[in-house]
Amino acid sequence: MERRKIVIIGSSAGGPHVLGEIFRGMPKLRASLILIQHMPRFINQSLCDHLRAETEMTVKMAEHKEGLEPGVLYVAPSEIHIKIALNERILLERGDKVNFVCPSIDVAMMSLRPDPEVQFMGIILTGMGRDGAKGISHIKKLGGITIAQDKESSVIFGMPDEAIQTGHVDWILNPSRIRDKMIASTGWDRKKYL
Repeated sequence: MERRKIVIIGSSAGGPHVLGEIFRGMPKLRASLILIQHMPRFINQSLCDHLRAETEMTVKMAEHKEGLEPGVLYVAPSEIHIKIALNERILLERGDKVNFVCPSIDVAMMSLRPDPEVQFMGIILTGMGRDGAKGISHIKKLGGITIAQDKESSVIFGMPDEAIQTGHVDWILNPSRIRDKMIASTGWDRKKYL
């Protein structure tokens, strides 16, 4: 039986442009994707619209207590933390900033729990600060695949560099290679293209 797949992507400054590159032409993956983009609330809907225009994935704002489905990219709303309960359901929780941000990539990634039936992937993209470094280490300890954006393509290399410094990043890649690795690692709905 094929394992369920959960991918958590974290990005900050420069993220929307890089996300556009990664998701351009992205087929519907056999994975549930959760995106934490540090952004003001008024950008939430425009980011969803931007990504929806690029990918075959279903793109939506994450909602409290909704179950994870494959082929869906859940965008974390601003000013509230997002967690994954029992690797199955989204929880939105009010709370103090973590790493000076809310939502925090670390909070989302560290909510994942060991599960032999789930394959995890964590991706840290361009941004300032160290949000996501602890989370990447946690995903690696769960046996997941970990990726950081390379310096050359990052607007700000702070977050990817902090993740790399943990020693728990498997791949350091540019946006197009991140897309390729996501497709290769999670699979995609080929039926639509046959």
